[in-house]
Amino acid sequence: MTQPSDTIIYDYTGLKCPLPVLKTRRALSDLAAGTIITIIADDPAAPLDFVHFCETSGHTLLESQDKDGQFHFIIQKQG
Repeated sequence: MTQPSDTIIYDYTGLKCPLPVLKTRRALSDLAAGTIITIIADDPAAPLDFVHFCETSGHTLLESQDKDGQFHFIIQKQG
């Protein structure tokens, strides 16, 4: 997984659905368009949740990776 050095990382491990997506939505609302963030979550529903979140909100899911049950999502804010 390639991650730009200026990427903001949010660690939502230990949180269950829908909290990782809700916290991501809130975090993105405070950021400039085009900002890239990395989300780390371990909820088994997270991969489907984040695909759906990005599709419905217009954000771009640049990358999704499972690292031994810990999911890493790189998302670019719409705009």
